[in-house]
Amino acid sequence: MATAPLKIVMFLGSVREGRLGLRVARFMKKQLEQSNHEVALFDPKEMKFPLIENPVFFYKDRSVLPEWMLTAEKQVKDADAFVIVSAEYNHSIPPALSNMMDYFGASAYSYKPSGIVCYSAGIYGGMRVAMQLRAFLGELGCLSVSNIFGIPEAQKAFDENGTPQNSHMESGAKKLIKQLDWHAHAMRNHRNTAGLP
Repeated sequence: MATAPLKIVMFLGSVREGRLGLRVARFMKKQLEQSNHEVALFDPKEMKFPLIENPVFFYKDRSVLPEWMLTAEKQVKDADAFVIVSAEYNHSIPPALSNMMDYFGASAYSYKPSGIVCYSAGIYGGMRVAMQLRAFLGELGCLSVSNIFGIPEAQKAFDENGTPQNSHMESGAKKLIKQLDWHAHAMRNHRNTAGLP
């Protein structure tokens, strides 16, 4: 029996001018789609989440919220897993990323796995943000899988369209996706059995 495709929300962290993250996100989106996933890309530069005052679920009068934000909330709630594509800002989580993710309550993330894809223009591949993301994602309830896909010198790894420039990128993505899939299928089955959303 064929299983339904996994629904993935991918959060892109950077809003910097000339950001490399869009290359990485385009690549990961294609890799996930080729692996039978439905992917929604949340880009804070395009979606323009205001500086958070209240998360979406705080609003009793939901008519004051823009339609795109209500659609985004539904996509997060319906997701089976999350992929976080992030650089590091001051060796930490980019503020646009945490601001965007904080719009949705922890219950929307709970009992779903996440995968971390970090990158940098230098040789460390953004690993310092990955360590902080582990704690952040754990508190949201979407524990990250053990594999971290770190990409050093991302400007050399992908062209502007997200086309990989060496075979290591595809093999690294596949390792992360394999782990994410296992956890996402298991957790979806358990959520369905327990009657959780």
